[in-house]
Amino acid sequence: MAASITYRLRLLFCLNKRRPEFTSWARLFCSSSPPSQFDRVGFIGLGNMGSRMAVNLIKAGYSVVVHDVNQDAMKKFSEQGILTKNSPLEVAEASDAVITMLPSSAHVMDVYTGPKGMLSSGNLLRSRLFIDSSTIDPQTSRNLSASISNSNLTGSGGTNYSLTLFNRNITIFFLYLNPGRSFQRCILFLLKGQQISMLDAPVSGGVLSAETGSLTFMVGGSEEAYVSAKPLFLSMGKNIIYCGGPGNGATAKICNNLAMAVSMLGVSEAFALGQSLGIEATTLTNIFNSSSARSWSSDTYNPVPGVMDGVPASRDYDGGFATKLMAKDLNLAAVSAKQVGATSPMTFLAEEIFTQVCNEGHGTKDFSCVFRHYFSGKDQI
Repeated sequence: MAASITYRLRLLFCLNKRRPEFTSWARLFCSSSPPSQFDRVGFIGLGNMGSRMAVNLIKAGYSVVVHDVNQDAMKKFSEQGILTKNSPLEVAEASDAVITMLPSSAHVMDVYTGPKGMLSSGNLLRSRLFIDSSTIDPQTSRNLSASISNSNLTGSGGTNYSLTLFNRNITIFFLYLNPGRSFQRCILFLLKGQQISMLDAPVSGGVLSAETGSLTFMVGGSEEAYVSAKPLFLSMGKNIIYCGGPGNGATAKICNNLAMAVSMLGVSEAFALGQSLGIEATTLTNIFNSSSARSWSSDTYNPVPGVMDGVPASRDYDGGFATKLMAKDLNLAAVSAKQVGATSPMTFLAEEIFTQVCNEGHGTKDFSCVFRHYFSGKDQI
């Protein structure tokens, strides 16, 4: 069969090389460059972050289909005329690319590999790009990427063949416009340059940045897939940073949050110690921010109530980045450190401290509340 198809394809190219309609199809599908557009984008996970990211995709002109286990969240989109689906699998079947934004590794695995997950129909998929913006451990991202890379694109009424044509190894999907018509009416649907790919692309910036479309994306996966996905990222974010191969986006995110947590603990401890020794937090803030101790935790996200306006510390630590989420991310960092045998004492200590603050009932408060609830710091009067 493959030999016969190869022969007929050679004839098709020779007989039709001067026909403009065939030339346009050949140029489109024989290009090795990745697709630059996705007609329909699926979005799974409509929480505080995901719902705002999906809205920005819609504003950018994408046709979006959504799913969430929370029916109320989906209702908000359906009332605006946005297509909703009842399962991740249905989203994948209706989308050219799918973005997921979920709370944990367990949720991600269920959405991809669960009974109604996007991979549950076997290794034939419609979506050619999967982007996971959840904060999960790097190994889970790498395992999923490998599973998706081993899958094949599919469509209705067609057949897949692998063969060598003009000294190129290609996979071809034939979609017949009318099965009764000649072979020359088929469409060359899939080439090697359009493999199914996955990107791990967690974000930084929080709910406000998600709403304003100014998120930072840390992207891991093939560079070709990254380039094809960049228009999607730029619809939701402002800074798009390619981090390397599969799992590197997830690695960048947990390392970033580890550094942020340790910085906040150090600044909070210094402020609390200074108060105990008789110096005001405002004075220390001026010193830190004009010397070598300056950091984001001191000049942008100061943890001492009364020192800075517009930060969680100024509103009883409401809003911002929840302590329970920081504890979760530090757990991911701790697990990853154990897997590779890294020397990471600050990781384990930070995880212990933020977990303790959560256990004392402050998990929904912003993580800068460690100043008050762990170090017993005082408000600036």
